[in-house]
Amino acid sequence: MAITQHQRIIFGLKVRQFRQERGWNFDELSRASGISISYLNEIEKGKKYPQPENQQKLADALELTREFLTSPELTKQFAPLGDLLQSNFLNELPLDLFGIELQQVVEIIARAPDQVNAFISALLEIARNYSLRDENFFFAALRAYQELRNNYFEEIEEAADAFVQKNGIPEEGGVSSELLAHLLTVEFGYKIDDRGLERYPELQGLRSVYNPKRQRLLLNSRLNERQRAFQLAKELGFNVLNLTERPLASNFIKVKSFEEALNNYKAAYFAVAILVNHRSFIHDIQAFFDRPIWDGQPLIDMTLKYQASPEVLFQRFNVLTREVGLDKVFFQRFIHDLDRDGFDIDKELHLNRRHQPHASGLNEHYCRRWLSITLLRDLAGQGSPPMLASIQRALFLDSGEEYLCIALAKPGFPTRGRNVSVTLGVLLDNHSKNIIRFWDDPAIPRIEVGITCQRCALVNCAERAAPPSVLQKREERKRMQEVLKKLTDR
Repeated sequence: MAITQHQRIIFGLKVRQFRQERGWNFDELSRASGISISYLNEIEKGKKYPQPENQQKLADALELTREFLTSPELTKQFAPLGDLLQSNFLNELPLDLFGIELQQVVEIIARAPDQVNAFISALLEIARNYSLRDENFFFAALRAYQELRNNYFEEIEEAADAFVQKNGIPEEGGVSSELLAHLLTVEFGYKIDDRGLERYPELQGLRSVYNPKRQRLLLNSRLNERQRAFQLAKELGFNVLNLTERPLASNFIKVKSFEEALNNYKAAYFAVAILVNHRSFIHDIQAFFDRPIWDGQPLIDMTLKYQASPEVLFQRFNVLTREVGLDKVFFQRFIHDLDRDGFDIDKELHLNRRHQPHASGLNEHYCRRWLSITLLRDLAGQGSPPMLASIQRALFLDSGEEYLCIALAKPGFPTRGRNVSVTLGVLLDNHSKNIIRFWDDPAIPRIEVGITCQRCALVNCAERAAPPSVLQKREERKRMQEVLKKLTDR
């Protein structure tokens, strides 16, 4: 039976722990066991797993049983690390994408096991208390990977461009779902059922389901043209990029692995790249930014030109970092649940650094002055308009930083009762002011904003949805500290 990486790591940790408890260095353990110093070093780092003969030599030298040394059992000192090694989270965490080896992580832990293991225990406890699942960590790692690459993947851009050229896909927008369906059928042997989900009422919230055994794609019959085109383009992405580990439904029900989440993102990236052509979009967005006054209609026109949802269009803003050097930006998607009148961030991405606003607190009320939310309020108050566009200069009270926020909002579909807004936030600095000519249009409202109501010091705020409880507690602790200092300094 093949030895796993975790078996090597646990074995090495035990050897290291009991060697150090005896006060031995590598030379002393080498003399006691007859095993070379270099090989012992490899064992302790989890890179080598000794044969049974050397396992027994180490057990005898350390006065342990070979059974204990080779078992998954860890002493109390390293027990939290054992839990982490056995968890699916660490099994799937893509350390290699960030240039990190698991042995390096373990070596850091082994240097100060008590302190680091206490930290690991705290993280695991937080995860349990806040019901964080594996997918929470997977999606966080995926966001970090996107941010590390500035959300721009040259290899996928090249694959998409080659596919466009080979198959004569229109570069000026208007890529039809019929063309994409034809390519899936002819090139990859798909069978497409446009009414495939009608018989399953439990699946009406999904846009598509793929049956790999029959190469059959079941589509939701309520999809509009742009949604149908995106689902078909995404299927092309899975095939062109040869992404075999993938979700079979359009929405994640449960994430099996990080690779599945990453491949789903790559396929979606490919879809956006063939629907919204790189060169054409750069021309359009530069013309948009070159306007002297704000006008949201060109953005709406772009969604029509490219048959793209706001989410797809704003995903294509990833070219900003490469083409115009706008890298101090954030993207966020808000969902407005009309039944409970609640607002939730379900997607966000921060390039260059962590920007404001962000998903800062659990069960707190995001600032109702944010453009993301005010636009959703406007959408809900107008019945069912197809799409709204708006802009705001948001001055954040805590940091004093100002962002130019541009947003599109539309009714959610096929899920009823959930409207969606997508926002691009650009930090207003000298560079962005040179790129976006209309940034100082007097018609653009300049609003003071916070992060959440619970953390906001703004007085007499008509939009406040909750008292500043976090801020009040912070001030209360500050007063207590001042009184304690006076008391103890006497």
